[in-house]
Amino acid sequence: MKTNRPELLAPAGDAERLESALLYGADAVYLGGQLFNMRAATESFDDKTLYDAVKKCHDKGVAVHLVANTLPRNNEVPALPHFFEVAQDAGVDAFIIADIGVMRLAQKYAPNVDIHMSTQTGVVNYETASALYDLGAKRIVMAREVCLDDIAEIRAKTPKELEIECFVHGAMCMSFSGRCMLSNYMTGRDANRGDCAQPCRWKYHLVEEKRPGQYFEITDSKDGTYILNSQDMCMIEHIPELVAAGVDSFKIEGRAKSAYYAAAVTNAYRAAIDEYKRNPSSDFKPSQWIIDEMRKISYRDYCTGFYFNSPNENAHVYYDGIYIREWDIIANVLGTKDGYLEVIQRNRFFKGDELEVLMPGTEPFKISADEMFNEKDEPIDVAPNPMAIIKIKCDKEIMPGAILRKEKE
Repeated sequence: MKTNRPELLAPAGDAERLESALLYGADAVYLGGQLFNMRAATESFDDKTLYDAVKKCHDKGVAVHLVANTLPRNNEVPALPHFFEVAQDAGVDAFIIADIGVMRLAQKYAPNVDIHMSTQTGVVNYETASALYDLGAKRIVMAREVCLDDIAEIRAKTPKELEIECFVHGAMCMSFSGRCMLSNYMTGRDANRGDCAQPCRWKYHLVEEKRPGQYFEITDSKDGTYILNSQDMCMIEHIPELVAAGVDSFKIEGRAKSAYYAAAVTNAYRAAIDEYKRNPSSDFKPSQWIIDEMRKISYRDYCTGFYFNSPNENAHVYYDGIYIREWDIIANVLGTKDGYLEVIQRNRFFKGDELEVLMPGTEPFKISADEMFNEKDEPIDVAPNPMAIIKIKCDKEIMPGAILRKEKE
């Protein structure tokens, strides 16, 4: 992997998101099985689809990291040996693990698979990193609370064979390295076993003990505040700093997010990394279109997490609209034939609309839907039905898997 430093590691919550990550430039993907998965709400991969996913990835030269990053209870431990044996037989390249006991079982039942210690392990210093390496870990996923200067020191004081992976984009947990009891306490859904209800994203007021039913504002807003709700991380403008600190793998958060998110964010970071490799200067900045991509997905206000300083003043979201959505995905492209673009519709659009094309490895460009036809080749003025096949007159060759989107008015 180090010959391809930095590696771009993309999320693959299901088969559709996996396809997006592969098409749009991931060097490696991380995904979950149906057990020991910190994203229990995603469809994930059963034994059969895991074999298929690994083969598809390996055919493209893409590594597969399988999560086993929950904190299993006693009654769940007996299922681990079979889980690891199946994964090794399927050919996964690495396990992402948070628990030392789980690590030991992985080494026993899948000795040919690398061990990556999850961000939930909470690695914040070089002694812990070195100890995990001595226990057999090939890679550590840094705690998100560690700054770049500390990562650089960890890099300098650990074996050079130990790889360092860091999150560079996506949602941030309000609790240390994802170790949180809030969901379990409030809803009975255990965040440490993949079933977080995300109560940190809920709206809160303050109630005084002797005044039940009276809700006091925590901020000046009459609507209350999302006092625990963190901003999203975005490090796409800071690739030189990450590389200088010794980060081997850039990890995008988002296994529970959409296939469009996987495509757009992977494509942007792929383009940014490739630009950096062509011009690896300390003052490198990606092209403006790459930076603009970060606001063409659903996102919360961005910050740089703990990488440069404590985010205590600028990393929380207090506004009422948790997600910002400025663009809509309109359709997925099936292909181009005889001067017509054939697409599967996702959202309504109209004749004459200007649409933007997101295609792997290229700057997005515009087309106009001046002539549209339904499946019966009848001219239409509006595409109103999701999943309908639509033809658009188009003189450009647009590859299957490309995405059409439209800015909200």
